[in-house]
Formats: sequence, C-alpha cells, structure tokens
Amino acid sequence: MKTIKEVISKSAVKFGTSGARGLVTEFTTEVCTAFTISFLDAMKKSFEFKKVAVAMDNRPSSPEISSIICGAIKAYGYEVDFYGVIPTPALALQAMTDEIPSIMITGSHIPFDRNGIKFYRPDGEISKEDEISILDNSNELIDSSNYLPVVDDKAAINYINRYANYFGKTCLNGLKIGIYEHSSAGRDLYSKLFTNLGAKVITLGRSDEFIPIDTEAVSQEDKQRGKIWSKEYNFDTIFSTDGDGDRPLIADENGDWLRGDIVGLLTAKILGIKALAVPVSCNTAIEKSDFFDKIKRTKIGSPYVIEAFEELNTYEAIAGFEANGGFLLGSSLEQNENILHALPTRDALLPFIVLLSFVVKEKTSLSNLIESLPKRFTSSDRIQNFPREKSIELINKGIENPTILLEMLDFENLKIVDINQIDGLRLTFDNDVIIHLRPSGNAPELRCYVETDSQDTSDNLVKQTLTSISK
Repeated sequence: MKTIKEVISKSAVKFGTSGARGLVTEFTTEVCTAFTISFLDAMKKSFEFKKVAVAMDNRPSSPEISSIICGAIKAYGYEVDFYGVIPTPALALQAMTDEIPSIMITGSHIPFDRNGIKFYRPDGEISKEDEISILDNSNELIDSSNYLPVVDDKAAINYINRYANYFGKTCLNGLKIGIYEHSSAGRDLYSKLFTNLGAKVITLGRSDEFIPIDTEAVSQEDKQRGKIWSKEYNFDTIFSTDGDGDRPLIADENGDWLRGDIVGLLTAKILGIKALAVPVSCNTAIEKSDFFDKIKRTKIGSPYVIEAFEELNTYEAIAGFEANGGFLLGSSLEQNENILHALPTRDALLPFIVLLSFVVKEKTSLSNLIESLPKRFTSSDRIQNFPREKSIELINKGIENPTILLEMLDFENLKIVDINQIDGLRLTFDNDVIIHLRPSGNAPELRCYVETDSQDTSDNLVKQTLTSISK
C-alpha cells in the first residue's frame, strides 16, 4: 500500500502562496485523497471535529476534484458540509463559525488547465508548519469512492448577512453599480447583496467558460471593457473579483480599475485600522500616507500576512492586505453596537463595501479618494509559462551582480540605493523608481512590479522590463 508522503512527493502538485496548485491532470484520485487525509491528520493533532466543510469555484475541473475530496472525507469517518460554488471567504467564515476544518477547491486566477486545493483550520488559514505536516505524513493511503453531497446554502447566506448586518440596509443607497460577473464564484451573490443595500445593479460579462481574472495583471481587454461599460451605463463603480472571490477588482466612475494595494490602503484608513501587515510588493504610499501607527512588511502570500498579526496584536485594530486587493481583517470591529468579527483570510467584499459606503456617506467619488493619497503609482504584469527555476536563476544573478541585470533591462543609467530580498529581488533607485521581480508562488510565471510617481512611467517600465527578460 502506498503512503501519503510517497503519493504527494511523486506528484507535481506543490504548495504555493495559496494552497496546493498544479495542472488539472496532476490532481488524480490518489493525489487528492492523499492531500485530504493528510490535512485531516494534521488537524486531528490540535482540534476535535466531526465535520469538514467543502466548497469550490467555477472551474470545469472543480466538481470532479470536489467529489474525490468529499469521498475521501467520508471514507475517513467524517461528515461533509458541502456548499457548492461560493467565494473562498464565505467558506472560511462558515467553517470558522462552526469551528471545523474546511477545504476549498480553487485555482483562483491561474489558467483553467490548472487547479488547486486550499486548506483552512477551524481558526483560519493553515500555517507553513501545517504545510510541512501535510507533506510529511507516512501513513498509508486509504481507499475511497467519489461522493458529492447536496449543496447547502447556509454559508452563502451567512456571508451576505455579515455585511448587510454590519453596514446597514442603506449603505449603498443611490449608487449605480456594474458587476463584471465572468466566472467568479460569487457572481450569484453580489447582485442580490448590493441591491439589498440600496444600489441599482447591472450585471455584465457572465461567462459559461472559466475566465482566469488576475487582479494584479488586468488584461488590456478588461481595461477597455471598464471604460466602455462606465461610459455606456454611467456607473459610480464596477465590481468584480478573481475566480474564487477573495480578491476584488474595482473600477472608479471613469471605468479605471484601481490597484489592489490602493484599495487596501483606503479601506484600512476608513475602518480606523491602527496596525497593518502588508507584503513587500505593496505600494509605498502606505508609509507615505502616515495613516497608521505600525506597518509590518512581509513576504508575499496571505500566510505571511496572518503570521505577522501575532506581532501586531497589542494594537486595538489590525488588518492586512495584499497587492492583489485581498483584505484580511485581523481583529473584530464594532460600529453602532454591531460587531464585524475578524476574518483573517483574503476577502473581496469588505473593501468594496467599505469604500462605496464611504462614497455615499461623504457624497464623493472613488477617483476623489484616490486623489487624496500620496502620488505613487504601481504597475505589474507577468511572463506566463516561465519556469520557476529560470526565475530563480535570473533573480540570483541580479543579487550577485545587479549591474549586469540593469544592463540586461536597459537601466544602466539608474543608481541602486536599496536592495530588498524579502521576496524575490526589489530594487530601489535614486530617482524613487522601484522594480521588483519574483517568481509566482502559484504558477510558472515571473512577476514584475514597478512603482514610480507616474502611472504611464510605471506601465512603460513594466513592459520594458518584461520585454527585455523575454528576449
């Protein structure tokens, strides 16, 4: 009989920044079962539970993987609460409320030929220590058969009520909101919620095919769509998410998509957050704004942001966000005797409702909110199908000899004043230009982030950098 460790180690499925990821063809019955059983073994060490919650995104491969995972849970002696297609934060919220582990089948924003499995402890996302435990399980693999329970809508309802109850039934009064639905896991929830909160809603772009929306690298087609839709419908905002609904994509009244870290910065300010944990890739307007008492920079990935919350727990209100816009609420908040409980996992709904309810309250616009911030502009993109080994080799060469890297990128005239290796290679130059290269933790991609004092300059430098690397 094969061991769990043997099956996992021989597979090409690997942990990234957001769970186990790989090609759909690599998520065999053995591999899915091994990850599931090993996760439950890890949870048994610290928690008592009788059920496991499971949900999935809209990828064509997700139902099959879900049925394997649900079957493995059942064969291992646990009940399954199956919530069907819902956003990842909705699953996490319900599982944390019920104090049970949960598993989300999602590849988030990566292409449809890939997928992933994201694991949650009863108290939130798994840690890096949990990952090690899952990978190092020498128990024998069990036999199981596919099983897909009837969908329970409890998690979806509770997720909607979380925000309706806290922000009030009129918080979006008078707004005209477009929802770019595409294949988002939350597309059947958002229209109902925003309408119930007082907005007029028009849905757009629903797709029966999976569309891998990356909120850090918005396609030129989607950039154009935003402007066309805004002009045609006179929207106050357009809302969308990535595939599993944990990263927001928000456009202002002009149809311009906002950077995720700028969304996070404004959200944290409006919520009265005192201490922030943010990845190194986020915009330096966070520090320049002087809104917060403490800012902790981390590696890229929600586990690192959550880990940093421990260091910040002496502050009364803590949160984190990533450059992709996913907002993590690290402590509970109270407003008008209503409590918004902490949800330390990426969420797309919270930042959107915070920003737009503020727009209603202050009778302003999203573009005006952006104008109030320090003028630092980020652009990012990636080279797809770029092997991780090749990315690491490039970055190591840049660390060993930055001058050669600058020559390759056609930046010989720039002088480096700071080299940051927290995650990848982040170079700061004497003219306040920042260029950051790192391999994706989820797919074979090389990501590039550029920050300058002009959006056009940032956009052009990202293009120049990636074009030079691709030669």
